[in-house]
Amino acid sequence: MSAKDRARRLIAYEAARIIAEEGINDYLPAKNKAAARLGITNSRSLPRNEEIDQALEEYLRLYRADTQPQHITRLRRLALEAMRFLEEFSPRLVGAVLDGSASKYSPIVLYVYPETPEEIIKKLIEVGIPFRERSFSFNLGHRRGVTCPALDFYVDGVRVELAVLPPELKGQRINRKEKAVPGGSLHDVEKLINGSSPSKLRLGT
Repeated sequence: MSAKDRARRLIAYEAARIIAEEGINDYLPAKNKAAARLGITNSRSLPRNEEIDQALEEYLRLYRADTQPQHITRLRRLALEAMRFLEEFSPRLVGAVLDGSASKYSPIVLYVYPETPEEIIKKLIEVGIPFRERSFSFNLGHRRGVTCPALDFYVDGVRVELAVLPPELKGQRINRKEKAVPGGSLHDVEKLINGSSPSKLRLGT
């Protein structure tokens, strides 16, 4: 293994530990923090996001084997309740909660496809769910820097991030920060938790 490959591997594992233990969910800040801690200054040594995903899966398998299955099941049940609440907007679960690599700080990330963002905002306001508005950036094919609205709210203390996408993107794979993210439909999530009935949740808390 070359020195460059060793550096990439070390950064990937340290970045994975940072994501799992310190609540930094974005890849680039985790990479940079890991590189700084390891004293690696060559930016070409930064690992790809996929390498960090692999390192995170290994970290959780080694250090969270006793608690990770229960943690993922809880998050998927929370996601399912949020998806049922937003069913009219064709929600899809993506990211770490879907693939099982979510840490204790990971949010639930959902893609929703309303005709207009105001439809989502109105629904949250009608039931009294506090939310925060922000933006969501991703790459789509050869298009770079596509930005859409996003909304954050909480379900039983877990942050839910809604990426509010236009209906014409429904069913497309969106590349975000180098990582191809497939989506999980409501039915897919129900199957993931083996059809068990999630307990009643406290939306907005």
